[in-house]
Amino acid sequence: MVDNRSYLADNMSKLGDVAMKLKMLNILLLSAVLAACSNQGASPSGEKTSQLAERAPAAAIDYKIDTVAQGLDHPWSLAFLPNGGKLVTQRTGKLLHINAAGESSLIYDFNEGSDYPKVHHGIGRQAGLFDVILHPDFANHRMVFISYAAEQGDDKNTLLLYRFNLSEDGKSISNGQKIFTASPARIQGNHYGARIAFLADGTLVMPVGDAFHFREEAQTLDNHFGKIIRINEDGSVPSDNPFINQEGAFPEIWSYGHRNPQGIIVTSDGRLLANEHGPAGGDEINAIKKGANYGWPIVTYALDYSGGRVSPFEALDGTEQSLVHFTPSIAPSGFAQYTGDLFPNWQGDLFLSALVLKHVRHVNMNADGTLGKQSELFGELNVRFRDVRNGPDGALYVLTEEGSKSRILRISPQP
Repeated sequence: MVDNRSYLADNMSKLGDVAMKLKMLNILLLSAVLAACSNQGASPSGEKTSQLAERAPAAAIDYKIDTVAQGLDHPWSLAFLPNGGKLVTQRTGKLLHINAAGESSLIYDFNEGSDYPKVHHGIGRQAGLFDVILHPDFANHRMVFISYAAEQGDDKNTLLLYRFNLSEDGKSISNGQKIFTASPARIQGNHYGARIAFLADGTLVMPVGDAFHFREEAQTLDNHFGKIIRINEDGSVPSDNPFINQEGAFPEIWSYGHRNPQGIIVTSDGRLLANEHGPAGGDEINAIKKGANYGWPIVTYALDYSGGRVSPFEALDGTEQSLVHFTPSIAPSGFAQYTGDLFPNWQGDLFLSALVLKHVRHVNMNADGTLGKQSELFGELNVRFRDVRNGPDGALYVLTEEGSKSRILRISPQP
């Protein structure tokens, strides 16, 4: 407990102005002592509003599952092309085109060539080729955006974001431009974040994970670890970013205090939501706000892999509460809001693909925008789920993670 108290006290000094630093430090030391005696992790400050979600009941099987493509190698992301084709990233470094018949062809291998930095991936790493999304005005200029962990030399790597032009047949990319580089580089191969979403104003956001070993840096603004960044489509920084004029702060930062968000979406009512990995517990769904601090690792409901609490603080003034936190960890990956017509009862609801608990978590969206009942879908398949997408045909699509035998599955109502 002495080490934990010292760790937390050292990092509380990074939360705000001088008065807040002193106040928070005194609270932290007192709370750590109380936690050592009681093991309850009670917080003396801040309002706890996050709802706990544990295992949920299995949903009724009123759907059918069809295999769209198979034999994929660790797929990570899925994007739908206007002509019925699909783009798929494989974490091992290959960008694929899947035609309407489910046949795949290689667009580009980020392990080869010298046009772009080589992908960083390998056994025991979470690194690799990550997200692919289409520009909102894709029909006019065929631009796609791709994030990936890239080799930087000297055994280091970092998260990059590129934009490319996709050919008319969807089978080649060109004019690659690097528009973001996460800083600093790291030697670790874990916790990248890397999902991409466009906001209504044309800017884009992307989480950057805390690199696992640098979680305390999520509370400082002079690096990208544990942040969500916001940039323009050409990589420039929007003039209304919250820290653009703050000395020592990276101007791309939109929010901070994150661990490893792997899903980020803009909902139909205009909110920006992200899901986030905790360790053994404390996964989250967060409503992302400009300039907000989401607490990690100072404020969290998370259980560490040892089973102990990461922090004695579950709430503190100046930090945001999650909407929902999951214990045990479901290991959320992809994230989608259903807006199709095939499942009227799912309209507006949220779906999180889960790795560890091997299901897709269905979270009801109430009429007032709050989150309601939850259920577990597709657990009968007994596979890890890497991504979930709202399809243009009204179906729900998921990517399984089954090594080199992974699949794209299409979910539609029972006939």
